[in-house]
Amino acid sequence: MRIAVVGTGYVGLVVGACLAETGNDVICVDKDEAKVRMLRRGKIPIYEPGLADLVIRNADEDRLAFTTHLGKAVKHSQIIFIAVGTPQGEDGSADLQHVLAVARDVGRTMDGYRVIVNKSTVPVGTAAKVRAIIGQETEHPFSVVSNPEFLKQGAAVDDFMKPDRVVIGAEDERGADLMVSLYQPFTRTGAPVMVMDCASAELAKYAANALLATRISFMNEVANVCELFGADVDRVRQAVGSDRRIGPSFLFPGVGYGGSCFPKDVKALMRFSADREYDFKVLKAVESVNESQKRLLVRKMEAHFGSLKKRTIAIWGLAFKPKTDDMREAPAIPIVKTLVEKGAKVQVYDPEAMDVARGIFGAKAVYAKDSYDALRGADALAIVTEWQQFREPDFDRMRKLMKAPVIFDGRNIYHPHQMKQHGFTYNSIGR
Repeated sequence: MRIAVVGTGYVGLVVGACLAETGNDVICVDKDEAKVRMLRRGKIPIYEPGLADLVIRNADEDRLAFTTHLGKAVKHSQIIFIAVGTPQGEDGSADLQHVLAVARDVGRTMDGYRVIVNKSTVPVGTAAKVRAIIGQETEHPFSVVSNPEFLKQGAAVDDFMKPDRVVIGAEDERGADLMVSLYQPFTRTGAPVMVMDCASAELAKYAANALLATRISFMNEVANVCELFGADVDRVRQAVGSDRRIGPSFLFPGVGYGGSCFPKDVKALMRFSADREYDFKVLKAVESVNESQKRLLVRKMEAHFGSLKKRTIAIWGLAFKPKTDDMREAPAIPIVKTLVEKGAKVQVYDPEAMDVARGIFGAKAVYAKDSYDALRGADALAIVTEWQQFREPDFDRMRKLMKAPVIFDGRNIYHPHQMKQHGFTYNSIGR
């Protein structure tokens, strides 16, 4: 099929590259000329495992192209994915101006039947708005489809190529049938393709992310209770996760969730529920717990040291999760900023997010060349993101580099008994 993908962020670029990989003819559209030039040169503006190879291979084989000309892409394509940003407003609502602007331009330039697909995460009712706007601009027939993405950063390519499920919201058979056909190469192993109304499809994405965020905040609360009673949250997690009704995923305690999805989607679900006069009390608690959890390590440091003034704190991990350079809503941001406000010197390291961090912290942090460099003269190490390379370090080397062998582990990547043997004062979550 001939496909256009409007927007080349995390979602749009993965969607375009993966659809090209199965033989489709894909044009990715972005109004940022510098980004388009970069992509044409095979340079990927984001870090996502496997994505660069996919983009370069499909571009070399003329299945994937990049342009700033939306009209050209619309005329070329049968199916147009809208994958532009939906930034969060001050009240928590999703800003749809970019989505609706693309819909209007598509309507003005289409010259025959098209399927327009909302791939961006959008509030319930957006498909109806897109349908109305396009209908004002064209007399050609068209279908509007809601096709929410369920991509995890750090595993987005695998998630698209091997989905757990494909959700298609459609109000007519023609659009639904084309989408089912498009996804057939990705669902041959039995992943269900769920065709439903657009409102249900739109809400499914928010419900999934909000439920995962709820599991995280719940286990963080359990971990905090474990500390009060001398229990081990790892034992509790294993016992709870073995229940088939619950399962083991998203039960690891830590310093809170971040990223571009969970915080934004929790707020948006509360906001558009409130628009219909529904008070989503559970999610208010989820959000409150998460904000408090992001500052837990600093509270532990103050309990250990007293004042943090003139202390040197090393930070391992800045991205909101491993295998990405994304720092949107990352727990590292309030941790570093709070430490600086309290007079500490902060030495930071992340395998991929250092350039992003410089744009956020500026001269307020010291940027180490590697994980060991961050430890030089440190009074303590705080582990904020659980990158694999942090799991088996040279503990003797660490102890020699640090002023004091103190670790605050926000992701529980080490075992307390092991750390005692290595001579560290070790503080973790819920143990």
